[in-house]
Amino acid sequence: MHSLFHLHHRHPHRAKDNFTVLTTRPVRRLILTLAVPTIISMLVTSFYNMADTYFVGKINTQSTASVGIVFSVMSIIQAIGFFFGHGSGNFISRKLGAREADAAGRMAATGFFFAFGAGVLLAVVGLAFLTPLSVALGSTPTILPYTERYLGIILLGAPFMTASLVLNNQIRFQGNALYGMVGIVSGAVINVGLDPLFIFTFGMGVTGAALATVLSQLCSFVLLLLMCRRGGNIPIRTSNFTPSWAFVREIISGGTPSLMRQGLASLSTILLNVAAGVYGDAAIAGMSIVSRIGMFTNSFLIGFGQGFQPVCGFNYGAKLYGRVRQGFWFCVQVGFCFLLACTVLGMGYAEEIVSLFRRGDPEVIAVGADALRWQFIAYPLGAWVIISNMMLQTIRKSVRATILSSARQGLFFIPLIFILPRLLGLQGVEMCQAVADCLTFCLAVPLTCSVLSEMKRQEQQAA
Repeated sequence: MHSLFHLHHRHPHRAKDNFTVLTTRPVRRLILTLAVPTIISMLVTSFYNMADTYFVGKINTQSTASVGIVFSVMSIIQAIGFFFGHGSGNFISRKLGAREADAAGRMAATGFFFAFGAGVLLAVVGLAFLTPLSVALGSTPTILPYTERYLGIILLGAPFMTASLVLNNQIRFQGNALYGMVGIVSGAVINVGLDPLFIFTFGMGVTGAALATVLSQLCSFVLLLLMCRRGGNIPIRTSNFTPSWAFVREIISGGTPSLMRQGLASLSTILLNVAAGVYGDAAIAGMSIVSRIGMFTNSFLIGFGQGFQPVCGFNYGAKLYGRVRQGFWFCVQVGFCFLLACTVLGMGYAEEIVSLFRRGDPEVIAVGADALRWQFIAYPLGAWVIISNMMLQTIRKSVRATILSSARQGLFFIPLIFILPRLLGLQGVEMCQAVADCLTFCLAVPLTCSVLSEMKRQEQQAA
């Protein structure tokens, strides 16, 4: 770990010159090295909402439900951030490798300012239609006042959240994931510290939770801007802003898969809240807690997969297909074992896990525990799905990658959330994600196995 990070630091514009390191060093050690900062960043990003859910859960059921409802809006904000972050980051990485630092600098500024502007636009429109938006997201009459208070403040932080995600991804694509991690982790620590202070000490309730989240995002934003000027990262300069069609096209090309994945996740959350709302506030609160737990668990695997991506990309480009397959199977095995351990633990302690977020509310705990057990049934299958998606996207099998990234919370989940509750009532809501996960796995196996077989054939032909 030490040597690879120091290679980045000594030669800040040589992300693409790590060819020898990434194509010769042991695959497992390389993946573990690159995965540490991305896992931490992913876990901490999901920790934002976990912290709010945990502390707000000590207020009342309606406050807990309101955080779950607003999560879909936060998913949209994140989708915009990832769209501009991945779209600009891919371009920056290629241009630095081609020694075209000027073009990389112009894209960094363009992606950043477009994302910030999109965040401002989202905040203005959201605040202008706050009440109808809150109702459309699934608020019941009893939850609505809490949703409006929480969402109204969260929207103020939208420009900083979108821009922070862009900065973090741009820094990661430059090969300096540690710097991005510092900005993200600092914000999360501040959020966890401010939540109990604002909610309980100052007696601000759900308003305090929203304020803590926005202030922590603002701190992350400032820190990430400072990180852009360290370690050879590209600083953001207004003079580099270049809103040309060529740059916009690059952002659209590189960012659309991420936008699709995050956008469908947001839509599925809205539909889940609407379906759960039929069964009362406790059902929405219970399902929102399970969504957070699932997001937190999967963030480990996504971070691990991001450690695999540069190893996968370099070795696939170098036609070292054996190393790509070795890395893929290693990640699937580690991911499966991790998720299997989570499943065993979760099945036995579902009520205790849910009660961490909403103690003393048997109705919420009952719904959440049932949904969590359903979710855990399909958990280990997620290792294959997530790592497959990472590999397909990295080796530019874009059609397969887009289909797979759209499946879990789009192609399968959206029809199921309309069908299963009609047939099975509340249990249909609780089991919907698990059924979607199983169907996604069935789709992922043939999509990925044919690519792995193709790589094996090419490797044998080369030998």
